[in-house]
Amino acid sequence: MEQINNISNVQMDDSKTVVEIKNLRKSFGKQEVLKDVTLQLYKGENLVVLGKSGSGKSVLIKCIVRLLDPDYGSIKVLGDDVSFIKRNELSKLRMKIGFLFQSGALYDSMTVKENLEFPLRRIKKKMTQKLMDEKIAEVLENVGLLDALHKMPSQLSGGMRKRISLARTIIVDPQIMLYDEPTTGLDPVTSDEISLLINQVQKKYKTSSIIITHDIECARATADRLVMLHEGEVYKDGNIGDYENSDDPFIKSFFKG
Repeated sequence: MEQINNISNVQMDDSKTVVEIKNLRKSFGKQEVLKDVTLQLYKGENLVVLGKSGSGKSVLIKCIVRLLDPDYGSIKVLGDDVSFIKRNELSKLRMKIGFLFQSGALYDSMTVKENLEFPLRRIKKKMTQKLMDEKIAEVLENVGLLDALHKMPSQLSGGMRKRISLARTIIVDPQIMLYDEPTTGLDPVTSDEISLLINQVQKKYKTSSIIITHDIECARATADRLVMLHEGEVYKDGNIGDYENSDDPFIKSFFKG
């Protein structure tokens, strides 16, 4: 399979941190999932968080949007500490963050068009139907599924559902994108297409993104920088070359071949 290279020409602004996590800890009962995680997401970058299943990757991004409350540590998003802002301020902040769930989380009882209208009606309350229709057509064209407008989610393949979910996420113009295992359950060709779309979203919408994955090909295709989690801690932070040239046995076990 031919590898998709990261096509993004976006210049990262490492002088501006859009997400800053310090000493994050999260446990479920006696199971310590995140032990002492510190990392940053910079403006304009695709940050891949890599690790085996159960290493705390998905818990990390759920803490960022406060779907889960951390036990200890601080998380600042666009300058706001999400642990201390009020509920209405948290709701406003979440409107600036796109979250692509692993399952896609489309509403099965709604058509594609209705799924895309839903966040617009909630967030862009003054938008006219004409502008709404234009925006829906734009994002569907961007993910290559303009002809799926009136289909139900049950009529879509797994890859198409993922594309529609991505369209629904970007339709409200988020500043930050959080991708939870975007290629899980997809065949290699479709996985490559989703990785390409992630790069196109970064370039077109100038997003800053955290991509949670254990898919090495997705990491190779999308990452400006990679953070590896192991047993709930940051094991390594670097670029793809740092990982591929590493002699560390644990890292080599991910990047073999």
